[in-house]
Amino acid sequence: MPLIRKVGRALSRKLTRVTLDRFIAAHASSGRTLDLGAQTGPYALHFPRRLGLDLVAAPGVSVVGDARALPLSSSVFDVVLCTEMLEHVPEPQAAIDEMFRVLRPGGMLVLTTRFLFPIHDAPHDYFRFTKYGLRHLLRRFEIVALEEETDSVGSLAVLVQRLGMQAQTLGRTPLRAVWLVAARIIPAFSFLITREYGDSGRRRPEQGIMTSGYHVACRKPAA
Repeated sequence: MPLIRKVGRALSRKLTRVTLDRFIAAHASSGRTLDLGAQTGPYALHFPRRLGLDLVAAPGVSVVGDARALPLSSSVFDVVLCTEMLEHVPEPQAAIDEMFRVLRPGGMLVLTTRFLFPIHDAPHDYFRFTKYGLRHLLRRFEIVALEEETDSVGSLAVLVQRLGMQAQTLGRTPLRAVWLVAARIIPAFSFLITREYGDSGRRRPEQGIMTSGYHVACRKPAA
């Protein structure tokens, strides 16, 4: 049984977590950091001067507040960290504008969010963002990096894994393993996709048409 549980935990480890953790670690900072949607503060080690803010109290939360109207002074943070939160905000532009306000000139926003992904944390799951939508929301910033979290086949794997995590198969819990195992196999077929397009007529070459989400680093202009 211990081995079965260990294998089950390994299969259930979120496929998106590997690239997300790597991206956050690459933008670690000793500067004063506002961690939005902080919950338990999973990235606290990367941001030692961190202030955690969330809608509800939790072990990693220092301030309870709404991202759309931050109870904080302007231009006081070197970094704003916003991981997997933006899709849960009813007015995302208002939240982005507040992030811009509290950042010092030259400060960095490190943001990750969903594109192709199931409903999660229902009923407070409101939006999905394309890279073009994110560029519009972040138009006051200088975008340093905007990366797809997965390739298109990798997104299929993520969706299949979420079936194992969020759905019941034929009424039997053990059958979730079928989806979890399949999710580990699917990425091996990424080589089959050699080109992608942004339209059904295949006139506009495009990259990452089916990514599960985006990782963004952008800077508030110094001037």
